[in-house]
Amino acid sequence: MVQGEALSKTGLLRLRLAMTNFFRLRLAVAFDNKMLTKAKLLQKMILRKFKNTIRQYNLIKKNDTIVIGISGGPDSTALAYLLNTLKKELMLNLHIAHLDHMLRSDSGEDREFVEELSKKLKIPITAAKINIKESAKKGSLEEIARNARLGFLIGVAKKIKTRKIALGHNFDDQAETVLMRILRGTGLYGLSGILPKRNISGFEIIRPLIEIKKREIKAYLKKKGISPCQDITNLQDVYFRNKIRNRLLPLLEKEYNKNIKEVLANMAQSAGIDYDYLSSQTSRLSRGMKTKLKISRLQKLFPAIQRLIFRRAIAEIKGDTRRITFQHIKELEDLLLNRPVNSIVDLPKGISVIKTKKDLLFYRKSRKICP
Repeated sequence: MVQGEALSKTGLLRLRLAMTNFFRLRLAVAFDNKMLTKAKLLQKMILRKFKNTIRQYNLIKKNDTIVIGISGGPDSTALAYLLNTLKKELMLNLHIAHLDHMLRSDSGEDREFVEELSKKLKIPITAAKINIKESAKKGSLEEIARNARLGFLIGVAKKIKTRKIALGHNFDDQAETVLMRILRGTGLYGLSGILPKRNISGFEIIRPLIEIKKREIKAYLKKKGISPCQDITNLQDVYFRNKIRNRLLPLLEKEYNKNIKEVLANMAQSAGIDYDYLSSQTSRLSRGMKTKLKISRLQKLFPAIQRLIFRRAIAEIKGDTRRITFQHIKELEDLLLNRPVNSIVDLPKGISVIKTKKDLLFYRKSRKICP
């Protein structure tokens, strides 16, 4: 009897152990299924937002050939995967472009990552490198790097005979840019932030991730098991943008408004819509005026239109309006309304404006002007 009772207790313990393991396994499977479902839902949500942005701003059409600017970081990596997801549906021709700025000793690893990504997604790649530190000895490192990157992307686009370039700017980048411009001083165009679509030198720059948050992008990549490159300099407060990202925005979120990024992004969208209207009116009212502006016509226009015409004349010669401040525009207004004939206003990058009896003439100082 004693031996039988011992066997019975042993069997019962084994049964309990088996049942416990069985239920643990069921719970583990259920948990895995739940996590898998969450991952699928997240990926569907990101893809839906991605498609909505493309549709809302008319960023991509069927059969488009698109250069994808990829650094190897989270944003551009996610951009490559999402565009590749739409490749068959929209019959897209994709081409990866990667420029190594050689700013970090380990930047070559970024190129290796992007080349592996190119192989995995079966997307052709063009990669190059440039010593930005050497080029930036006489100027802003950020500005020279940005111009070098844009020049490289345009060069790749020309090579593959397309005019569309996709970049990985996201919702957080939008908030950072607007706040940065507010602190430096800006007008309506600057408040419009990073536009979803912009024409630069005849090339269409599109940003399909502009309404997707950084944390959503990171979660998307994590669920897909992708570990993108990490640029450690983004965590260092060496650039103005980094200080805003790492210090100012977190402070504003914590102490003033937890939705500050949404507020800034919404303001950018509103400013962009207003700017588009003013820009269309400026185009209509300034027909025939590029760098030779008729004074009698200008004086009949609202100041908002006058200022946009001034900026367009500067961009016609300079290529952009970087470093043109509010004070420069005020000087041009004073030249138009108050200063005598033959007065001159000097602007950055060798641009000057002279007032004749009938016109304001915008020119580079190296040119001889015959009023």
